[in-house]
Amino acid sequence: MKSGTMYTDQLIADAAKGQQVAITRLVQVWQKRIYNFCLKYFGNHDVAMEITQKTFITMCSKLHTLKDHGQFRSWLYTIAANYCHDEKRRSARTTQVQFGNASDEEGRFYPEPESEHHPMRSFEQEELSQILKKALGLLSEEQRLVVIMKEYEGFKFHEIAEVLQISENTAKSRLYYGLDHLRKILNRWNITKETLSYGH
Repeated sequence: MKSGTMYTDQLIADAAKGQQVAITRLVQVWQKRIYNFCLKYFGNHDVAMEITQKTFITMCSKLHTLKDHGQFRSWLYTIAANYCHDEKRRSARTTQVQFGNASDEEGRFYPEPESEHHPMRSFEQEELSQILKKALGLLSEEQRLVVIMKEYEGFKFHEIAEVLQISENTAKSRLYYGLDHLRKILNRWNITKETLSYGH
C-alpha cells in the first residue's frame, strides 16, 4: 500500500513538472474512476465522458498549482464535482435523467456476477445495476453526490466535506437522508435487501 502511494506521489510530482509520460499515466490511472463518478451522477455516458474530459484538461493545466500532492484525489474530485454542478445548472433536464449503459461499472450497493458461466445471473445483476442508477438519479443533487462519494468511491467524511465545501456533520446528514430516501425508492419498486444480495 505504501509503495503504491509513493508511486502515485512520484507520478503526480513528475506530471506537475510537465513530463508528458507521467501526465498520460496519471490520466490512465484515474480516468475510469472519474468517469464512473460522473456516470453515477448523471447516468448518461456522453455527459460523463464530456465532464471527464474537462476534468483532465483542467488537471493538466492546473496540476502545478497543487502544493500538497497527498491531496490529489480530493483535488481531482473537486474539479469533477464542480463541472458536474455547472453541467447540472446548464442542463434543461430538471426532473429526470436518462440512464445509459456501462458494462464495466461497479457499485457497492449490489454484488458482482459470480461467473460468466451464469448468464441469467449476470443479466439479473445488470438489471439491478440499471435500477440502482435510476434510483440514484431521483435523489437530490446534494444527497446524490455524498452517497456516490461515500458508498461508491470510499471517501471519508472529512474528504467529502473538503471536496463539497460543507461541514462533516452536513456530509453525514446528507448521507443519512440520501440512503434513507434510496431505501424508500427501492421499497416502492419492491427491491429488497435480499434482492440486492442475490448471488452471494
